[in-house]
Amino acid sequence: MIPHNSNEKGKPGFFAKAIYKGRARIEQAVGKLKRFKRVALRCEKTKRNFAAIVSIAAAFILVKSAHTA
Repeated sequence: MIPHNSNEKGKPGFFAKAIYKGRARIEQAVGKLKRFKRVALRCEKTKRNFAAIVSIAAAFILVKSAHTA
């Protein structure tokens, strides 16, 4: 859901900002995972191997974000 303009007519009174933030975080995480070539191209065809590659990529992202913060 995209936020409405402040001067828009007929603007709804409620906007779930927490839900919007959560969705943005998920989209950012998927985008970061897709930067890994093996994940983006799905080189691993079996479910087990692909899940392992995604886990390794997520671990790299987590270590990098913890190291830089």
